[in-house]
Amino acid sequence: MNKNNYVAIMAGGIGSRFWPVSRAHYPKQFLDILNTGRTLIQSTYDRFVNFIPAENIYIVTLAQYLDIVREQLPEVPPQNILCEPSRKNTAPCIAYVSYKLHQLNPSANLVCAPADHIVTDVDGFKKVCTDALQFTAHIKALVTLGIKPTHPNTGYGYIQFDQHGVSENVFKVRTFTEKPDLQLARTFMTSGDFLWNAGIFVWQVRNIIKAFEKHLPEIHEVFETEKAHFNTPEEQQAVERIYPQCVNISIDYGIMEKADNVYVIPASFGWSDLGTWASAYDNLEKDYLGNAVIGDNVMVIDATNNIVHADNKKLVLLQGLDEFVIVDSKDVLLICKKENEQEIKEYVAEIKRNKGDKYL
Repeated sequence: MNKNNYVAIMAGGIGSRFWPVSRAHYPKQFLDILNTGRTLIQSTYDRFVNFIPAENIYIVTLAQYLDIVREQLPEVPPQNILCEPSRKNTAPCIAYVSYKLHQLNPSANLVCAPADHIVTDVDGFKKVCTDALQFTAHIKALVTLGIKPTHPNTGYGYIQFDQHGVSENVFKVRTFTEKPDLQLARTFMTSGDFLWNAGIFVWQVRNIIKAFEKHLPEIHEVFETEKAHFNTPEEQQAVERIYPQCVNISIDYGIMEKADNVYVIPASFGWSDLGTWASAYDNLEKDYLGNAVIGDNVMVIDATNNIVHADNKKLVLLQGLDEFVIVDSKDVLLICKKENEQEIKEYVAEIKRNKGDKYL
C-alpha cells in the first residue's frame, strides 16, 4: 500500500431525512440502516482498509459522537479521530484534516468520503479510487467521482463533463448543478454528458490547500494561523478557536464550483448516498408485493411498494397502504407518502418549532 495515500471519512452529519430512526444524538452513519450486520460508518471503513493503510484512515466527526466512533471503530487510533466542535458543513471539515495531514506529510494524497454512503461493488470502488489517487499523485487536480445516472433523480447534484478525456477515464468538469427539477433531470439523463455528484473527492492536500487560499481565503487564514498546533497536545484547543471563525459552507459551493482544475471520473460501483428512506427502499429486498421490510414482526396484508422499519419486539400489521414510508421507533411513528419523503427534513424542522428537541 502507498504510504502517501490517506482517507478522511466524514461522519458529523445528522441524517435528518432518516428521522425518526436517525436522531441528533445517534445519527444514521452509526446505524445499520439496511440490516447488514455492520453500521454505515463501519462498512465505509471496511471498504477503505482494503487499499488505504489502516494508520492513514481518519474519521472527522462531531465532538459529541467521539464515544460512538470509538465504540464502533476500536481499530482506529485515537489520534486519527478528529473532533469538530460544531457543524460547519464540509469545507471546514475538509480543511481541518487537510491542514493537519499537510503538517504530517506534505505529499499526502487524500480521499474525502462521507460515512453514510453504500457501495455494492467494493472491487469496482477500490479500482476507481486507486485510479483517482494515481492521477492526483502526478497532476495538480481536484478530482470528484461521478456516478452514471440510472434514472432522473431530483435529490442528487449533477456534474457536466467534457467528452474528451485528459487521461484514461478522467474528464474535465464543465458545470455543477444542484438538485434539478424532474424535467431538467430528465434532460441531463438523456444528454449523456451528466453524472451524479457522489460527494467523494480525491486530491493532494497541498493542492486543496492552494484552492482554499484562492477561493475560501477566510477559512485558509484561520487554519494557516493555527497550523503549528496540529499534531500537538494543543490541537483541540486550536480547533476550538478556528471553528467559530469559519463560514458554514460546503466544499462544492466553496471550491469545486469555482476552481479551474476540477476533474471527474465516471463510475458505476453500486453507489447510493442513502440520503432518504426511498433510497433505502431501492437497496433492500422486497416481497412479492414490492414491500421492503426491516423488522422481524411485521405483517403485510393487501399493501404494496412500501418501506417498513419497526422494532423486532413490536408487532406491526400493515393493511391497504401503497407507496408509503412507515417507521415505528420507541417514541415516534412516521407514516409518509414515499413521493413526499424528501420533505421529511422540513417536517423535522416543524417538529423542532412546535415540540422542541425532545423528538429530534
